[in-house]
Amino acid sequence: MKKRIIFSLVWLLVFSGAAVGQARPQENGLAGIWQGVLQLPGAELRIVFRINQNPDGTWQALLDSPDQGAKDIPTSKVVVENERLLIEVQVVAGAFAGKIKADFSEIAGQWQQAGLEIPLLLKKTDRVQSPNRPQEPKKPYAYLEEEVSYENPAAAIKLAGTLTLPPLKGPFPAVLLITGSGQQDRDETVMGHKPFWVLADYLTSRGIAVLRVDDRGVGGSGGDPALATSLDFSSDVLAGIAYLKSRREIDPGRIGLIGHSEGGLIAPLAAVKNAKDVAFIVLMAGPGIVGEDILLLQGKLINKANGASASDIARDNAQQKTMFRILKEEKDEAAIEARLRQAMKDAMAQIPAAEQKKLPPALQEASLKMIMSPWFRFFLTYDPRPTLGKVTCPLLAINGEKDLQVPAAENLKAIAEALQAGGNEKFMVKKLPGLNHLFQTAQSGSPSEYAGIEETIAPAALQLIGDWILESTAK
Repeated sequence: MKKRIIFSLVWLLVFSGAAVGQARPQENGLAGIWQGVLQLPGAELRIVFRINQNPDGTWQALLDSPDQGAKDIPTSKVVVENERLLIEVQVVAGAFAGKIKADFSEIAGQWQQAGLEIPLLLKKTDRVQSPNRPQEPKKPYAYLEEEVSYENPAAAIKLAGTLTLPPLKGPFPAVLLITGSGQQDRDETVMGHKPFWVLADYLTSRGIAVLRVDDRGVGGSGGDPALATSLDFSSDVLAGIAYLKSRREIDPGRIGLIGHSEGGLIAPLAAVKNAKDVAFIVLMAGPGIVGEDILLLQGKLINKANGASASDIARDNAQQKTMFRILKEEKDEAAIEARLRQAMKDAMAQIPAAEQKKLPPALQEASLKMIMSPWFRFFLTYDPRPTLGKVTCPLLAINGEKDLQVPAAENLKAIAEALQAGGNEKFMVKKLPGLNHLFQTAQSGSPSEYAGIEETIAPAALQLIGDWILESTAK
């Protein structure tokens, strides 16, 4: 799973809207590119403002978040008064207020968003270096690419995605890619990486058709994910399978699923519902144990990797358990909310004042809303093992050795045991040395490393997946 609470603030930066505000004229030393780094919980993000002065003396600016691949986000107000600068970005509910140094070399201030105030020092620069992502595909592609859309009649929504087809004569084996938790686009964009784009490019170049799809409520896909659970998302997968079967280029007997993280939970759900149409499954960091156990392990491992003390780790673990117990014990919504609020208040009282400032009321409210969501409550208590025990098709389960979000040892062991108990003898489980949750070659495996790693998916992981699919679908 992606760590939703840590990343909830980060994802706010990728939305877009409209801009331009009034300001008093200022000499053009302010015009140009200004870059700084936001130190967020578990991550660092570069922030870039490109500021220009209009002929009438007013100012305008655009916001970039290079490490997330977000560019040209409009601002809603730019005000310059003497040495003070205010930039508001309404579409992400954020703002920057700072003091301009006399020589226009830096602007020291605060970024405000979701109730947080984070120090941000902007420095003038000639250009912003884009993250180096050497694996991202370059046009012209050696295969065919098509924008597609289709209906999910069970949910009465339209889904949109990209289908890539080998340039050879079909029909081809095909895979549908299933993203991890949170609202993801078809490329599963995360921290400036596009893993599903890289994966689709690799597999299609080896003769496998690939369909990757925007999640509900993202990009070209409709629907509201707020009330949906993993079980609901499995119906989106079934709609994708039906679409692939309708294409003459696709061999209907060789359609499979690749699920990453939560997608590795959804894939077996879909396969059990429609076993005759799912020829194979690949689980990339897929859960094998109950969601609560994954979250408790995840919290301990990520805190440890980020340098937390043993006492802080134990405290956080106890607080998680308290909140999870409330969700499982209570049935009444009002009672759940009241008890969770009290638990959060008690938890805040146990941490130093400096740490409390990093968790303002707005962020606490966002966390509470997420914890009470249908998605979270389903995931918390869902045990994937009974479903895995009903999977009869060939299955490959892989995890990175340094995965701190869906830890490899515990989950791979559970997946293998469930498949064996169900009588499936056509599976392989493999732990890949040195790789993290995104299957990047990593140092600690912490999510804070994701953006700084140039590699999107380790070549060894790509080759293993490609080889296994071709072997499993060979005629």
